[in-house]
Amino acid sequence: MLGYELEDAAEALAALLREMEAEDFGEPEFRVNLGHVYAHLNRAWHMRDAATDVALDPSEEQREAWTRFPTDLEPVG
Repeated sequence: MLGYELEDAAEALAALLREMEAEDFGEPEFRVNLGHVYAHLNRAWHMRDAATDVALDPSEEQREAWTRFPTDLEPVG
C-alpha cells in the first residue's frame, strides 16, 4: 500500500502540472489538486510502520487519521 500511495501521489502531481497549463486554472483548482497530492503523501508517511493487514484494510477512522498532515515530520529546506 505504501507503494500505491506514492505512485498515486506522483500521478496526482503530474495531473496537477498538466492542469496548471489550462487557461482557467486558479487557486481553487490548485488547492484541490495539491490537497489530493498531500493526502497520498500523508497516508504513505503515516502507514509506513503499519502491519500489512491494517494497511490493506484500514478502518475509516484510520484512513482519516492517516490523511492528516504529519506532526512528526519536519520540512527540509
